Amino acid sequence: MEIIMFFLITVGVLLVFAVGIYNRLITLRNRSDNAWAQVDVQLRRRYDLIPNLVETVKGYAKHEAGTFEKVTEARSKAINAGSEGYCDEI
Repeated sequence: MEIIMFFLITVGVLLVFAVGIYNRLITLRNRSDNAWAQVDVQLRRRYDLIPNLVETVKGYAKHEAGTFEKVTEARSKAINAGSEGYCDEI
């Protein structure tokens, strides 16, 4: 009788231990799935923002081209004006 009681208690403890491990593994799997879902959300958000970034860069490139042309013209005029005045004094 004592051996049967010992056996039943041992089986009960092992069963509780196995259920605890199983529940812990399910919890970890759910956390992992949730983490990957969050990564997927962030990647989709970045992907959706790419067209806005491209349009912003295009607009800035137009502005930079106009600014570069104006600076080049001003520098050219300044060099020509400065060299003409300098040569006249010599």
